[in-house]
Amino acid sequence: MQPNSRFPSLGSASLAAAVAAGVISLAAPGLLGQNPDATVVVDANHPGARISPTMWGVFFEDINFGADGGLYAELVKNRGFEFPEPLTGWSESVPAGGAGSLAIHDDAPFNPANPHYLRLTATAAPGYGVINEGFRGMGVRAGETYLFSTQLRVPEGKPAAIRVELIDPAGAVLGSARIEGTAGGNGWSGVTAGIKPAATCAKARLKVLVEGAGVVDLDMVSLFPEKTWKNRPGGLRADMVNMLAEMKPGFVRFPGGCIVEGHYLTNRYQWKTTIGPVAERRLIMNRWNDEFKHRPAPDYYQSFGLGFFEFFQMCEDIGAEPLPILNCGMACQFNSGELVPLDQLDPYIQDALDLIEYANGGVTTPWGAKRAAAGHPAPFKLKMMGVGNEQWGMPYMDRYPKFAQAIHQRHPEIQLVASAGPAPADNNFRLAWANFRQWHADIVDEHCYAAPSWFLENDTRYDRYDRKGPKVFMGEYAAQSSGVAKPDNTNNLECALAEAAYLTGLERNAEVVRMASYAPLFGQVDAWQWTPNLIWCDNLRVWGTPSYFVQQLFARNRGDRVLPTMGMGVGRVYANAVWDEAAGEIILKVVNPARTATVVATRLSGVLSTGATMREFELAGAGPREVNSADSPNRVRVRSSEVEGVRPDFIRTFKPWSMTVLRIPAKIK
Repeated sequence: MQPNSRFPSLGSASLAAAVAAGVISLAAPGLLGQNPDATVVVDANHPGARISPTMWGVFFEDINFGADGGLYAELVKNRGFEFPEPLTGWSESVPAGGAGSLAIHDDAPFNPANPHYLRLTATAAPGYGVINEGFRGMGVRAGETYLFSTQLRVPEGKPAAIRVELIDPAGAVLGSARIEGTAGGNGWSGVTAGIKPAATCAKARLKVLVEGAGVVDLDMVSLFPEKTWKNRPGGLRADMVNMLAEMKPGFVRFPGGCIVEGHYLTNRYQWKTTIGPVAERRLIMNRWNDEFKHRPAPDYYQSFGLGFFEFFQMCEDIGAEPLPILNCGMACQFNSGELVPLDQLDPYIQDALDLIEYANGGVTTPWGAKRAAAGHPAPFKLKMMGVGNEQWGMPYMDRYPKFAQAIHQRHPEIQLVASAGPAPADNNFRLAWANFRQWHADIVDEHCYAAPSWFLENDTRYDRYDRKGPKVFMGEYAAQSSGVAKPDNTNNLECALAEAAYLTGLERNAEVVRMASYAPLFGQVDAWQWTPNLIWCDNLRVWGTPSYFVQQLFARNRGDRVLPTMGMGVGRVYANAVWDEAAGEIILKVVNPARTATVVATRLSGVLSTGATMREFELAGAGPREVNSADSPNRVRVRSSEVEGVRPDFIRTFKPWSMTVLRIPAKIK
């Protein structure tokens, strides 16, 4: 039996030597007459490297309307009238017989950080108002409560009444509320009302109407579902956070991504502007607003309602380590490549030090006090941070050491993530690694977007990495069905299984690889800029792709120690095994990305006995082009079953186009 080209890297040197010496036989007893396509041997007696709890995580970036219009549950677009075109998202509403006018003002605003507000002047009954279109509409469900709020002022005239309505695309009223007796004078006051629509609608709109004649100023016009994640007012969309929680990620990377850099430094992500009261968070243009000419999004801005406090809080909620990424004085090198002079980096370095204090400092420290004032006196226990996003070349090599020296001097407990650039093997990548080895960097962030074939061919990538060098964070990866950044990429099963095969190599090399995350995370079907994405949503629904279920299978079956695994045969399968200490189980992952079923004989060497039942989790589909969608979210999904009568030597047939996880209770010698 000749070694399969897919298997030489599956085993450790000691395991290979044991097989060669005949100490471990590849011919499993009881299986000799069954002619398997491949044989897998798991050495349970010699567990290898520990697997980091942060091994499998998620990468969040506000791309594809992932925050505003997505994870952040606000339904009103441009609620503060701060877009460059202040009425973007808003249109006039004139009831039959009504009349009036609207104007944007900035004198005596509600909050100087967001100075614009809307003045509605109704000159005739039954009034005058505006309609907000939401983010490609507003998703509302029948019988659920939606909380309207606004800052309101009546600058002149008699007290006015406000009528608020949710309407469908045809203008029919789904639900309404009336706010009466709003006071006159020059003072702003917050008003609220609950609206309960009678019907479900994915493309609802919000109408705000001044009843009768009168003048009203409005700012921070908002509509949130009452049912947010953990029912927090002004919080996150519950179904989308639940998709993350169901993955059990070890970390969340935030806020990106190229968002960190900006086209220019003036448009970079600055964490200090994303905390505190939402009315004080200054809006900026999203850098994905005009990046792709095939998918322009001129209405794409960042409100920062989902800011750094909410990020830390969400990580705590779902049991994931926070991994913030901060600007290192470089704008996106795919755009302007603007640089902060080396002698002017101190404010950027101070931002990093202040973020550590915000996350971990005591309540008497300046930034720890701000965290406590937001409602979280306990520290967030930040352990790692990224310096720059996807930077490369000498400009980054000049800047990274300055951050590393300052941060490590003040906070040696913080692990730093350094960037190896956007490509997995070019000259900039080699320059980065040469320097990071010399500097004894903590973790190096590698990226790769490529065809499925690249992932299938690179499952052995980390077998040859220096075990004593910096550790690896595979921070952005995704198989591209058509081509990198092409708009016709799809999240099909072929791509997901290619990624799964690659992940077996990352897991097998846990001594080197500490973290990995697919990117991007979310895509809104009506407002995306990039595809493929891990999770898709519309205004009412959210569903996982085949790639999502691959990530979920790895994250939920992480294990604690790598078990040396070796394979022989002609079957085109990829496999790896780990040991779950608490459960006392061997977890075997087998990926078959081929068009035919593969029969695999498995030998669990060093196992005295197995439990009567093993659990099986199988991800499979009818073919490589299978995808999930809003209307068919479960075409490719995980199916679980129990298998009786398992022995230390067994044979199983793995379906074509499948990934299978076997959890085998075992007593080790």
